[in-house]
Amino acid sequence: MSRAAGAAGPVGGAGSSGTLDAVPPDPLVQLGEGVFAWLGAGDRHGATNAGLVLDEDGATVVDTLLAPSQWGPFGDAVEALTPRVARCVLTSSHLEQVGGTTRFPIAGRYGSAQTSAHLDQVLNLDAARALFPPWADELTELATRTISHIVAEPAWVSASAIAVPTGGAQLENLVVQVPAANVCFAGAMASFGVTPLCYDGDPAAWADALDRIVELAVIIVPGTGPIGGDEQVRELQAYLRACVAADGDPAGIGSGPWDRWAERRFDAINVERAAMLAAGDEGVPPSMLALIGRS
Repeated sequence: MSRAAGAAGPVGGAGSSGTLDAVPPDPLVQLGEGVFAWLGAGDRHGATNAGLVLDEDGATVVDTLLAPSQWGPFGDAVEALTPRVARCVLTSSHLEQVGGTTRFPIAGRYGSAQTSAHLDQVLNLDAARALFPPWADELTELATRTISHIVAEPAWVSASAIAVPTGGAQLENLVVQVPAANVCFAGAMASFGVTPLCYDGDPAAWADALDRIVELAVIIVPGTGPIGGDEQVRELQAYLRACVAADGDPAGIGSGPWDRWAERRFDAINVERAAMLAAGDEGVPPSMLALIGRS
């Protein structure tokens, strides 16, 4: 049975102490005292990032990656720093965020009510293999663990980290703010340099929610792509609004920073989803069904 996480007080905006002076080549990048990002190499959907925050009572992991070749090394790197992972905060129910929950078996699992409902269902591995072809051979017997703590309002999940509800990438998402390090692990709510995929979210609501994300921290760790900040968030926001304005026609997106992004195959899905929602249709876009072989 899921239970609600404890509520936090007001979540403050970004201060002036957070800086990112250097990014070492190792995939585990230190962003502050006890605060790390695990960067998935590559500019493609599924090469996901994760977060790690160390506290005296144990570690907080933000998202658990997609496939064993990702969450295995990530788990090993975490265990090299701390013997105890106390909790995993999941920013969405998508497999690229939750695939490795079994890697941290004693951790509490924090997520939205939507994520909780989705993780109580059977995984569609055929769809996952079609969506993530580079990892298709690994996606054969995956299992995920269900949510133990539902986060419905901003909540301190540790002495250092706040889980903040938001939405748009799906109807319900979380991000994790680490105020002392001026870091926000945006997870599914941010994709930098890689076209986002919004087949079950709301591009318009997502764009609006990004205004709040940039208030939380200076350093933004996206779910996909390199670490960024306000500039990268604003580019994502502009893309999502262009998808809405396209009124169902991918050609209507026009030119922008996204001209350099990978995975533009998702344009049609994002535009179609926005147009469907505007018409009152909350179904899965047919272009998404075609992508996963279910048309």
